[in-house]
Amino acid sequence: MNNKTDNPTEKKLVKEILSMKKKRGAVILAHVYQPGEIQDIADFTGDSLFLSQQAAKTQAKVIVFCGVRFMAETASILSPEKIVLLPEINAGCPLADMAPSEKVKSKIKELPEAVVVSYVNSSAVVKSLSDYCCTSANAVQIAQSIPAEKEILFLPDMNLADFTAKKAKRKIIPWPGFCPTHHLLTREDVIKAKKLHPQALLLVHPECRPEVCDLADYIGSTRGIIEFASNNPAKEYIIGTELGIFHPLKKNNPNKKFFPASENMICRNMKLITLEKVLYSLQNLEPLITVPEEISKKSLKALNRMIEIT
Repeated sequence: MNNKTDNPTEKKLVKEILSMKKKRGAVILAHVYQPGEIQDIADFTGDSLFLSQQAAKTQAKVIVFCGVRFMAETASILSPEKIVLLPEINAGCPLADMAPSEKVKSKIKELPEAVVVSYVNSSAVVKSLSDYCCTSANAVQIAQSIPAEKEILFLPDMNLADFTAKKAKRKIIPWPGFCPTHHLLTREDVIKAKKLHPQALLLVHPECRPEVCDLADYIGSTRGIIEFASNNPAKEYIIGTELGIFHPLKKNNPNKKFFPASENMICRNMKLITLEKVLYSLQNLEPLITVPEEISKKSLKALNRMIEIT
């Protein structure tokens, strides 16, 4: 956690947040796509897998989840006895919305023998219909744990499904969904960036299009990208994921250079949370995220399978 800021208003807000966090016995989790000032007040920052693990094992009474709705729902499922807060109730995920539960139920009926693997970027109801959950960090590992003769219905991201099928060597039936932020990155964008920065390595998220991934030097989750850039001796990197990742990349690697594969890779939903909203959440213990018990119990089985395997 890094709370340094030169802005007096921001300093006051941060001080109030830390005081209220202590009073509430709270922990603040922030995804790396969040604004830098939100990442700086968090106890833990990372990708969906890391934050899911922190939510599952935290002793805190209150979890303030600075991310989007499916992340807060996941925290509530893993820690049903905790108070889980999402500072901006309208922070949704367009990818998760591309797999409505009724359509998923119909597809499952069409494929009764298929193993259902849902990306954590899905609604609680869709998780409850699944055999396994996965994140971009462990999708290949989850798929490889399933017998090779089994078909896998993988939802909702078709690009992550393609990446997983190739790496895990499994027969995967993809759901026709995608992350709008990652899917807008084109092969032409990448070629242009490579011409501008010929010495730079290309690191991309597996939610990117297959033709983009084909050009990459490394494909991985946000946490994987950060670790690769931190541990690799190269000094220049082109980054193909949401621009929020530049905050920890630059902070952890002040002597390296990072360039966006596209300046347009911004998730508006991830930018909705502000310091003011975090403070309000802690003061009022809202917006509160809960998942109905029946859905939560079914979802927990799929999430626990993921956590046990990884």
